[in-house]
Amino acid sequence: MGVFSEAIEVVCSPAGQPLRLTWGGRTYKVGADPVRWYERRNWWEEETRAERGHGAGLVDTEIWRVQARVNDRSDLRTLDLSHHVRSDRWRLIRIHDALRDST
Repeated sequence: MGVFSEAIEVVCSPAGQPLRLTWGGRTYKVGADPVRWYERRNWWEEETRAERGHGAGLVDTEIWRVQARVNDRSDLRTLDLSHHVRSDRWRLIRIHDALRDST
């Protein structure tokens, strides 16, 4: 499993669920239902204060685990994406299996 952080583009359903992502000049289609959870971050290292009632997006980071592929013949790859809700920025943070050249 590789752990890093790289900006990516994500297209979501109207409900906010990832459908496609663009990374490294390639577009990957989500091929299975993604799983979402939240991870606590060290917000105090970046913010001086946290307003009461503003924990989502400040204290917790939305994480999505997706299985995606380049095309219908390629293998599914498991990726973890972080979503910064306030800025709508997405980052690829983990690759659970090596991304081979799939065509």
